Amino acid sequence: MIIKAQRQEKNNDLQSGRKIKLVALNAKFIHSCLALFYVRNELRRNYPEAEIEILQLTINDNMYESLLRITEDQPFGVFFSAAIWNSDKTEQLVRDVRNCLPDCRIVVGGPQAGVLSESLEQGLCSMVVGEFEGIDPAFYADLDSGELKPKYQGSFFKLPKRTLDYPFCEDDFEDHLKNRHIYYETSRGCPYACTYCLSAAERGLFHKDLEQVKAELLDILKYKPKVVRFVDRTFNDIPERAYAIWEFLIEQDCDTLFHFEIAPDRFSEEMHELLKKVEHGRFQFEIGIQSTNDETLTAIRRRIDKVAVHPIIKRLAELNTIHLHVDLILGLPYETEESFARSFADVFAMGAHYIQMGLLKILPDTPICHGADEYGYRHSSHPPYSIFANKWLNHEQVSELYWLCECVEKFYNNRYFVSFWAYLRLQDEDIYNFFSRLLEVGERSGFLHRALTQETLCSILYQLCQDRSDRELIVELLRYDWLRCGFRKLPDFLDIPENQEDMVTTRDLLFKELPDNFTGVFAYKNRNQFFKRSVFLKISNQAARFLQLDESGAQALRIAFLQEREKTLYGHNSVLSFPAS
Repeated sequence: MIIKAQRQEKNNDLQSGRKIKLVALNAKFIHSCLALFYVRNELRRNYPEAEIEILQLTINDNMYESLLRITEDQPFGVFFSAAIWNSDKTEQLVRDVRNCLPDCRIVVGGPQAGVLSESLEQGLCSMVVGEFEGIDPAFYADLDSGELKPKYQGSFFKLPKRTLDYPFCEDDFEDHLKNRHIYYETSRGCPYACTYCLSAAERGLFHKDLEQVKAELLDILKYKPKVVRFVDRTFNDIPERAYAIWEFLIEQDCDTLFHFEIAPDRFSEEMHELLKKVEHGRFQFEIGIQSTNDETLTAIRRRIDKVAVHPIIKRLAELNTIHLHVDLILGLPYETEESFARSFADVFAMGAHYIQMGLLKILPDTPICHGADEYGYRHSSHPPYSIFANKWLNHEQVSELYWLCECVEKFYNNRYFVSFWAYLRLQDEDIYNFFSRLLEVGERSGFLHRALTQETLCSILYQLCQDRSDRELIVELLRYDWLRCGFRKLPDFLDIPENQEDMVTTRDLLFKELPDNFTGVFAYKNRNQFFKRSVFLKISNQAARFLQLDESGAQALRIAFLQEREKTLYGHNSVLSFPAS
């Protein structure tokens, strides 16, 4: 009875203190929800009597336990951030919180708030559609009285005075942001109005003052975050401004990875020169190509200089220090199977490190959603609203292309076969046909539907190349890629034939040929350790030339794979090469 009385007394204190919990269900623990920090700050300004608690959960958490954490202490209000990936679970929690706390003020905002307003019965909660900063000030009086309206509209770009204040405070980095990615914006809005994107619903652009951005980034970097993800829709829409921020970040002494969404055709020569200074692991670019089909780009209102894009991405890729993540979208208007194949081939030729080929999502209240009937779209009515078919692709074709995209994900989007893919790129391989053949193997063997080891992936590529005239060179490249990933032995299918120099013989020959002291590699006292720790392989002059280990291609080489990682994008094992006498 004493414990019950103490709990009731605590609950009464909390109710009188107006405790409000701000809740987000993130996709992963390492993510954070930027919106909660903005809402927290607006509540502090406009409703100072509230005690604010930020609660970041994940979609993988036990739902009942999440409910208990939300309803603990019987909060005065609960605000949810609803997005596509958490929409269903947010809807469930809204219903459950209402059942547990009949008098609680429940507010739902975020990109899915408009959709949930149609699926949740009136009276369960109040919806904020748009930006919380632009909400009617009467909201706070309604919140206090408990007379919340069913819906409030907020628009950042309709505010008479627009500002983007710093969303974080010192305690956030020790609590809500500790061991998480930090999301940060230097601008709001997008210069594009792509028909499939929520940004098309409202036009406008706002950029923070450059000195404000630098000061806020310095504060963030004090806490040594692992990742800072800039959420600007097109970070380099003003090239000079992007240059200034990149230059500032390059000068900082930190190990943070900075992620940017960029438009490839908004690059200057000065930016290319600046990015040569970026150390590996510091910058990551996400580049939305979407398609290279002219009709498609016109239909989705994606203005892009296609002629400029290829050499720009190729130059960035050749730096081998900035991770390039390029997006294609499957199922856009006017994109046939043939034009999608060309788009994929175009992007593959650019040399990006990661090719994301995702299904088009018909997001509610986007222009493409309103024109879905015109384009013959059939799509899921359930988040994330993926398409099934349209006028240009029937369901069977969408299915085949989806699985081909999964092949790209499994075989290309990793660090395993860098030399192999570079060789196919140099040979102007019909890459769509190559992956179509991979898909045939996958459908026969069932590998598409299970997790695969690096060895299994490698064996499939090996089998696929058995009938090629360049088979021997490809096998050499697969061996090279395998050993650069840190393995000490070759898998059986990559074994050296009996009539060729095997790895042990290569080691023994180098042991005899190399001097007792090799400047920068080993001294006499640790010479034996070098040969014990390293792995050795002989390659042909043709392979040596392609790998740029011997530009002349005049002779075969013996290679030592060291047990230390290169300071490069892929972090492969370092190599030393020696002429094969």
